[in-house]
Amino acid sequence: MGKLEQPHFGRRLRRLRRERGLSQAAVVGEGMSTGYLSRLESGERRPTTRAVAYLAERLGVEVSALTDPLGDLPLNHALAAAASAPTGANRTASLLRALRDDTSADPADRWHALWLLSRRDNSNGDYETERARLRELVELSDRLAAPELRTRANVQYAHCLRALGDLRTAEPAAETAWAIAREEELQAADAMAALMALIDVEAELGRLDAAGRHVRELERDLLPGATAPQAAEALCTASRVSHRQGDHVTAQDRLERALGLLNGADDPGLWTRLRTCATAAALAMSPPRLEAARRWLEEAGKVIELTGTPSQVHELRALSAQLAFHEGRLDDARTLCRALLSDEDLRLPYRHRARLLVLEGRLTMLDGRVEDGVALLERLGRQAMDAMNLEVAADVRQSLTATLAQVRGAAPPDTVGSGRKRR
Repeated sequence: MGKLEQPHFGRRLRRLRRERGLSQAAVVGEGMSTGYLSRLESGERRPTTRAVAYLAERLGVEVSALTDPLGDLPLNHALAAAASAPTGANRTASLLRALRDDTSADPADRWHALWLLSRRDNSNGDYETERARLRELVELSDRLAAPELRTRANVQYAHCLRALGDLRTAEPAAETAWAIAREEELQAADAMAALMALIDVEAELGRLDAAGRHVRELERDLLPGATAPQAAEALCTASRVSHRQGDHVTAQDRLERALGLLNGADDPGLWTRLRTCATAAALAMSPPRLEAARRWLEEAGKVIELTGTPSQVHELRALSAQLAFHEGRLDDARTLCRALLSDEDLRLPYRHRARLLVLEGRLTMLDGRVEDGVALLERLGRQAMDAMNLEVAADVRQSLTATLAQVRGAAPPDTVGSGRKRR
């Protein structure tokens, strides 16, 4: 049990009792006097180990709820503790408690705490929790009336909503972020982040003309002065639009340029993320760029298997399943696909989860259960259309057409997943 000096123990004890609507008499029962409890709450007496254990039992909490030395920090102190915590330490437990308990905290501190927690949720693939935090963050940003904070909150909100497949709400969030960045003439980093968020949403909605115009604006006005990491992300975003427009030569050129701007030591997180994004793009091309996809996936895998979050590990395995399918290693693809889809804690954004289900449908058809596979893909296509995600809907249609051609023996030589072996 940790040691806790007064008056902090008494304050926390009183707060826990009041939260439960209990009187002092109700808490002490027959094992303690109300006078002793009153002196504990006022800070006049230090708690004994026996008293702490008894009170924790009466309050229905763990002993740590009374003894954790970070459990009663004001929010600004909890932020400092989280920022300075050693590597591997739990940086969020005290922050969550302070965010809940410090009702008089400065709104800017609350914004900072919500931002840090939402970033943790995102890295863990917990998009539903992230959405709730970001919704509050957007509202708080509006009250603070700080253009930079409003832009950043809306950018992350748009990304989170895309991960959940909610493009209807993502679009106005991205449009708001870009409008603020443009009207307030924010620094290039904020403007680029906002415009890229909007381009991503427009591309998934199938608004390729608008996405193309914004890509040209990005390249003309913002890319020339960008840092290497900013330029790499911008080129990757532009590559996705080129791919959706059917210009695979330009798409691959942009990918190669993006990946060439960084090395692993510059920004390991971004370096890895760019390679998983590039792998997904290369596999989606027609025909798929298998050699490039294999190289990028292997490079990303070396980092993710060592330090990746659960969502990164799941994404890596989903991409590995798709690569196996395209290389004709159908047994490997089945094993990876089934393992992921049977995981009750699967942490993939909507578009990656949809691609995994498309793969399941294609494998089902190739296994001889054509009607079942067709039904699965048609259902996915309808769901994508209902969600206004024309990018996913187009991928589903293309996959269904290609796989039916394979099953009927009419597949063209470059059709993916046709049984070709890795050279």
